[in-house]
Amino acid sequence: GWNFRREHLRLQQRSHYVIPDGGDQPNVVPRTASVWYYFREIDYPHIKELWETGDTIAKAAAMMTGVELLPTKVLGSAWPQHFNKAVAETTWANIQKVGLPEWSEADQTLAKALQKELKTREEGLRTKLREQLQGPVRENYGGGSDDIGDISWNVPTVTLRFPSNIPGLPGHNWANAISMATPIAHKGATAGAKVQAMTLLDLLLRPELVQQAWDYFRNEQTKDVKYEPLIRAQDQPAIWLNKATMEKYRAEMRKYYYDPSRYKTYLEQLGIQYPTVRK
Repeated sequence: GWNFRREHLRLQQRSHYVIPDGGDQPNVVPRTASVWYYFREIDYPHIKELWETGDTIAKAAAMMTGVELLPTKVLGSAWPQHFNKAVAETTWANIQKVGLPEWSEADQTLAKALQKELKTREEGLRTKLREQLQGPVRENYGGGSDDIGDISWNVPTVTLRFPSNIPGLPGHNWANAISMATPIAHKGATAGAKVQAMTLLDLLLRPELVQQAWDYFRNEQTKDVKYEPLIRAQDQPAIWLNKATMEKYRAEMRKYYYDPSRYKTYLEQLGIQYPTVRK
């Protein structure tokens, strides 16, 4: 039903699904079945609207097939993110002071080789910051979801993205994990930590910044929009969700845990020369 409804939904919505329980034997109607949906939108009212539409379709499907619809479960939720102008401007000033890491020739070689492998622009690692802080998104057509969005509607919040990965990668992909074991990630995280520490010091030592942050939060961000949790009273943390997967793979994963008492770097532990690229 949802796939037929898609063509009547807003362009801003994103919906994804998987069928974790669709039966275990061909030619046998399963005793139970379940489908797991992500409903994404750019604001709370439209998220609720998608959710209500999903519930309606589920009820209709149960009626159509003459089965019972069990109570739905919310496995997780995230409000759209709204970050604080005053804290963002303070963070940006510190980003400019810290600057980007000094990348080695080996760092750039790995970055360009991976970009070439993925047939994306071979720009390597960036060496210059953008000229100015980007303002609010004027036309929002969705993006990533994270429960820091809920935090951002309760206290002044920003996120800090630091240069620990290689530009031009697709995301949600094996390629995005490569740099995590390299000096690229360490250098980027160190730069990010410096910015974070400097920003915290600014907030502690300059009370006017805290006042500006709360002024924006109370008088602009939440003036007309009030936070309401998407999680219901009956929804419980889905701590069981990945239990079987972790029990299956945990022992194998332990073989690859980093042992700093024996190795200077994770690459040394893996026996990989840096950078290793296709010739």
